[in-house]
Amino acid sequence: QVQLVESGGGLVQAGGSLRLSCSASGITFSTTRSAWYRQAPGKQREFVAIIAPNGATKQDDSVGGRFTISRDNAKNTVYLQMNSLKPEDTAVYYCNTVSDWRDYWGQGTQVTVSS
Repeated sequence: QVQLVESGGGLVQAGGSLRLSCSASGITFSTTRSAWYRQAPGKQREFVAIIAPNGATKQDDSVGGRFTISRDNAKNTVYLQMNSLKPEDTAVYYCNTVSDWRDYWGQGTQVTVSS
């Protein structure tokens, strides 16, 4: 059974930073791709960043240069470092991964950026 647990969300002022963590059980992150998505109130869930098994990463243009996805294989944890946060980054952030052709999601962690 794959389980993903996000943490690290909270309330931060514009220009501040947060680091989100996603820990996993039932899957080894280094063997599959993992990603962060977010969903703002009244909007569809959207892609934020992805990391491949070989460590290659890609971020959405809306967060490029401000957000960085990374992975600690020893801790089986994926991170999202978010810098220069803006009010429009306010959303619930979800961790996502794939195992046996099935998508798995965490419960989400709320990030609120005040102006």
